Amino acid sequence: MATHDIRDITIIGGGPTGLFALFYAGMRGATAQIVDALSQPGGQLSALYPEKYIFDVAGFPKILAKDLVTQLMQQAGQFGQPIHCGQNVIGLEEQDGHFVLVTETDRFPTRSVIIAAGIGAFSPRRLPQACAGPWYGRGIEDMVLEPRKFAGQRVVIIGGGDSAFDWAHQLEGIAAGITLVHRSDRFRAHQATVDAVMQSAALGKTAIHTFHELAEVHSTDGRLTGIELKDIKAKTTRRVDCDVVLPMLGYVSDMGALTTWGLTVEKDEIVVNQLMETGRAGLWAAGDVNTYPGKLKLIAAGFAEAAIAVNQAVHWIYPEKKVNPGHSSNLAVFGQKDE
Repeated sequence: MATHDIRDITIIGGGPTGLFALFYAGMRGATAQIVDALSQPGGQLSALYPEKYIFDVAGFPKILAKDLVTQLMQQAGQFGQPIHCGQNVIGLEEQDGHFVLVTETDRFPTRSVIIAAGIGAFSPRRLPQACAGPWYGRGIEDMVLEPRKFAGQRVVIIGGGDSAFDWAHQLEGIAAGITLVHRSDRFRAHQATVDAVMQSAALGKTAIHTFHELAEVHSTDGRLTGIELKDIKAKTTRRVDCDVVLPMLGYVSDMGALTTWGLTVEKDEIVVNQLMETGRAGLWAAGDVNTYPGKLKLIAAGFAEAAIAVNQAVHWIYPEKKVNPGHSSNLAVFGQKDE
């Protein structure tokens, strides 16, 4: 098991709150790192809706979720601090006056921890049919990171929620054909998006099969070429030729080891005070993972909470450093000085 160099602050979670905390730690002159369970930074912005616009981030009239992640990465990247992806946290130890964050493969010594884990470690819900398992990564993709990857391909989307309808809408004009499959005729997506996809279906651009589910995967020479769908009412089957299947069945979230760290957890949220303190010395929580009276689950609020948590952590580690950092326009770290 690899052991990394000790850091002042280790941030659990690489979503927008975690990325801003990484930047802010660098701005305060603290060594920091992110540890995240997903395969790339961005949290829900990257995994769930990279192509959707966000309208309530200060300074941006509107910005695509994936572009906000890019901007946050560039901002945090000024200080060259590491982001460790694909790291599922399984424990927290105390050793020689500091913590050691433990994942399935690595150990991360740290003087403090900021939990910015959003809804917890989450992973895409997988198709329940046994026939699907061998095809993940070989024609079945449970995350869309780059829509252009599906240019000219015949795409089947399985699901009836926001993600399914969002991608059915977003991939129109990119994919050669889109088929939407759902076990019901009742959808859990935003009505405007449902209407747009239904209009596309009426024009023959999108095929929709309700009351159907995956029954079999077809292939030729090791390449996925189609799927068999079962009508759960009529018990009949039909073949749909395709190049890729996108299961959009939602995500499974798990607070995992965090619930064993002596924190107060209510409804999968960590209770904090106005300083983002968790009640355990050296541990703070920011973003969607925390709760307190008046809590707002907004990116804007997460940014503010990240700043509060970092400033408190820096002062806790280095008492001689003030909690208040002063105005960034006057900070020497950016090559500025007081007038």
